[in-house]
Amino acid sequence: MNAILIVDDEKNTREGLRLSLEDEFDVYISSNIKGAKDVLDNERIDVLVTDLRLGAEDGMELIELALKMPQPPISIMMTAYGSVDTAVEAMKRGAYHFVTKPLNIDQLEILIKRALNTRSLKEENSELKKQVQKKFTISNILGKSSAMQPVFETIEQVAKSKATVLIDGENGTGKELVAKAIHNLSGRPKSKLITVHCAALSPQLLESELFGHEKGAFTGATEKRIGRFEQADGGTLFLDEIGEIDSSTQVKLLRALGERKIERVGGNKTINIDVRLVAATNKNIPELVSNGEFREDLYYRLNVVKITLPPLRMRSEDIPLLTNAFLKEFAKENNKSIKELSTDAMRTLIDYQWPGNVRELRTAIEHGVVMCNSRKITLRHLPAAIRGENPLIQDKVEFSRESDSQTFNLANMEAKLIANALSHTNENRTEAAKLLGISRRTLQRKIKESQ
Repeated sequence: MNAILIVDDEKNTREGLRLSLEDEFDVYISSNIKGAKDVLDNERIDVLVTDLRLGAEDGMELIELALKMPQPPISIMMTAYGSVDTAVEAMKRGAYHFVTKPLNIDQLEILIKRALNTRSLKEENSELKKQVQKKFTISNILGKSSAMQPVFETIEQVAKSKATVLIDGENGTGKELVAKAIHNLSGRPKSKLITVHCAALSPQLLESELFGHEKGAFTGATEKRIGRFEQADGGTLFLDEIGEIDSSTQVKLLRALGERKIERVGGNKTINIDVRLVAATNKNIPELVSNGEFREDLYYRLNVVKITLPPLRMRSEDIPLLTNAFLKEFAKENNKSIKELSTDAMRTLIDYQWPGNVRELRTAIEHGVVMCNSRKITLRHLPAAIRGENPLIQDKVEFSRESDSQTFNLANMEAKLIANALSHTNENRTEAAKLLGISRRTLQRKIKESQ
């Protein structure tokens, strides 16, 4: 049952309202702001009905006080001084509505029920948006496809544990974003997330980078260095391209994971560490193990929980969602009012195979935003490779026995030829029309149809 607080300095009014409303609501009453505040502090009030004049006090102050609460009640103002000015002021300060005295109890009850129903719908809508947001995104990873839902579920399940996670997938699928999501959803969001790109470092530098070194440990070690394990203490260490580390570093990493202890290069002091390890690779680690290139025991240490990211070509239904997010980001960054992509442009993105995955899509949208001077990105604004053109031989169209149905789509080919002609003539539509053997008016019409 919803709770209502009636605040009026006239006893007959507040008692009369309580008697009239208590069959359908839990009714609390008060004659002043102090008493009303005590009720608001101790009870969950859904509706506040207060007089404008409370003796020497102002009912507007009570509404403002109620609105500052974590769960503010719906506020309705009662006044014997009904005027447009009073109504406007009450609404400005956050009142849902106002009623004039003498009160019509039936009308007040209808108003209260309408207000409660409106709030209920807003709360349901807000909860629905939260559920949709949770379903389609998790810590900046977007996806509504069936291929991404197991990824989201695993991230949420594993995040609060201390288990080591191995993320695998092709380049550009978002492995680092998954590592960040695991860290952000863990019990250590305020602690550090330290990232090491293993493939970018030589074996000696990688060992020093991970475990640190003492002064004089090797030529060039002129001072002590704190390694990434120590820097990540209490937080998360993300090792990208774990398949690139050499056998010597693998041994030390195995010990660090097993004993939760490390030693700096050139040192003999054992250092205890509390680090959550997340590793990523685009290589087939079991194959490396079978070839003797990766330690089997280390693989099992890393592979406590495995998350495999699907390539973008396997989650094409996510392309519009990702495209719109990137479009919004780059339009804002470049101060452009681009709102959407043409149907042909979006269809081309969906049909493209994306060897570079999400990273390539992001770059393609940035390219489109930069090249577009209208409110809509069309096919000609996309990179040539995505349009299916050889950037070195743009005037030649070739078919093969393996070409798919999309290759032979007449509308797509026509749009590509128009884009080629415009590119060849530096966007001069008259010259492009001559090149295509059509009138300028026909070219204008075809461009409009493709948008």
